[in-house]
Amino acid sequence: MYNNILSEQKGQIAYVTINRPKQMNALNKETIEELNNAFTGLDADSNVGVIIITGSGDKAFVAGADIKEFADFSIAQGGVLAQNGQKILFDFIENLSTPVIAAVNGFALGGGLELAMAAHIRVASSNARMGLPEVSLGVIPGYGGTQRLAQLVGKGKANEMVLTAGMINATDALSWGLVNHVVEPEELMPLAEKIASKILNNSASAISSAIKAINANDRDGVNGYDVEIEEFGKCFGTSDFNEGTTAFMEKRKANFRK
Repeated sequence: MYNNILSEQKGQIAYVTINRPKQMNALNKETIEELNNAFTGLDADSNVGVIIITGSGDKAFVAGADIKEFADFSIAQGGVLAQNGQKILFDFIENLSTPVIAAVNGFALGGGLELAMAAHIRVASSNARMGLPEVSLGVIPGYGGTQRLAQLVGKGKANEMVLTAGMINATDALSWGLVNHVVEPEELMPLAEKIASKILNNSASAISSAIKAINANDRDGVNGYDVEIEEFGKCFGTSDFNEGTTAFMEKRKANFRK
């Protein structure tokens, strides 16, 4: 079905793997479009509760964008490249109602780190290396990297990473708050699945509302507290709210997912 990615489902967990090992899983236009198609379908599937995204092999999650695709672009073309990429993949994933866990297995550079940062949760293998090296190529991160990195690690560390074009290891990424957990490579997918299983115990509709409220905190001109109030109120009209409160009062485990 796809040329550059693999998609499979086990139970309520979907797995999306970027599969361009000879190119270190670099993102080209076709791969971005395929990822959009895969995530669109999975988000619409009520049987999917969590999506785990990773890269094929053990060397790279995504080692960057495919530079040869845009090396000769004009100013206008560069702007369109960033705008379209953010719209169909990076912003798209961040705003997905289904939680996305990035399992970072190796290099996550440039667009690869931007992809991981767009996910809702990040776990990394101990051999992971992360960075935004764009300024060494005479350009800056264009897929939301300057914004999400500063939100995650703070302005000072974001400036250091972007302006030096340097990489940081998994230990530093953990201490800086760039990733949630670091484990040995063989433990990476089991950890992602463990987190996914915990998520699956909870209300899908409430999780979707929570993602909207949390994301609102980072948007200019949007009052995150107001979004939280609105989403909180919406929860009261859901069958999950009825099931959750009833289960609590009956002292049993809620059965949200049929």
